[in-house]
Amino acid sequence: MPVLPTLVRSVEERRTTTSALLHTARQTKPGDSFTTAGQTFTRSVTNRSSARVWLDDSTSGKRRDPVMEEDLAFWAWATVEVLRSTGIRIEELLEITHHSLVQYRLPNTGELIPLLQIAPSKTDAERLLVISPELADVLSAIISRVRDPTTGAVPIIPAYDRTECVWLAPAPWLFQRRLSTEHRRICSGAIRNILNTALAHSPLTDPETNGPLRFTPHDFRRIFITDAILSGLPPHIAQIIAGHHDINVTLGYKAVYPDETIQAHRAFLARRRALRPSEEYRVPTDEEWTEFLGHFEHRKVSTGTCGRAFATPCIHEHACIRCSMLWPDPTQRGRLIEIRDNLTARIAEAQREGWLGEVEGLQVSLASAEDKLAQVDRRSPRQATVDLGIPTLTPDP
Repeated sequence: MPVLPTLVRSVEERRTTTSALLHTARQTKPGDSFTTAGQTFTRSVTNRSSARVWLDDSTSGKRRDPVMEEDLAFWAWATVEVLRSTGIRIEELLEITHHSLVQYRLPNTGELIPLLQIAPSKTDAERLLVISPELADVLSAIISRVRDPTTGAVPIIPAYDRTECVWLAPAPWLFQRRLSTEHRRICSGAIRNILNTALAHSPLTDPETNGPLRFTPHDFRRIFITDAILSGLPPHIAQIIAGHHDINVTLGYKAVYPDETIQAHRAFLARRRALRPSEEYRVPTDEEWTEFLGHFEHRKVSTGTCGRAFATPCIHEHACIRCSMLWPDPTQRGRLIEIRDNLTARIAEAQREGWLGEVEGLQVSLASAEDKLAQVDRRSPRQATVDLGIPTLTPDP
């Protein structure tokens, strides 16, 4: 996304440069030389009777085809501009026809809004995209290029769908070129090759390979969704524009940058702090602080300290021995032994009298008491070591 402006500027400059080169070459007679953009060319002298223009590059010594260069530069510019302005898939790009341009009249103001109708590729639902003034200029340039100079209409030609492996009905496709004596729709492989050629002539390089930066048609879709959401477009609206059934797919296309995460988190904290009562951030009074410290005194029981939160009720009905929140006091070990022995005696009495229902509850309490004793033993200080001193050796007589 950060290098997209460089790519846009590069394809625009190459389109202008190749167009000027082709125009000058056509005005030059075979065998004559001319200079453009700091380079000297000579129009080649050929024995062919066709109007094909060839140039000899004095710098590289190679023969160049300005017609092909201008054609590739134009379609590279058109592809980049349409993809970055719409975020459509490459299949949808190639299925744009002259009939895809529709208009909608606003009911309140009567203003006409130009729309681009996108044929479904992965879904069964068509969608409409608003055509911006910049996109309108690009589509106008494409239509002017592919129009028949005699009739002024866009040629209606058949096309082969490589995905479905079927021939499509003849239509006025916008992405079509004249090859030899016939018009053909541009295929997806040609679009990728055109992009690779444009990147090879751009200053963008891959930092890992030091070669040309790789840019796929689908990258423009990710960039479009990311830029739309970062610019404030609600994600559910971006989902409709992108043609996704699931909004999680749309959010998966959106790139998240560390700075964006930090700024969004700080803004969230500021909004939450503004909504909370200001008295929560005041300095507590002496009475409040004393009440808070008294919490720890109130939580003390005969065998230890309760770890419940401040000002919360006891959900265990004060069955402290059986409660996991009781932190036993090592000094109360004797008291815990008395409780254990008492529980043992009560279990024996219940078994002798046949009180089987009470036996089960007493056994749970006995297991808890033994667990508290084990906690005390683990935390009890070990027996102090005795310093025996360093023995002294008496010399032999």
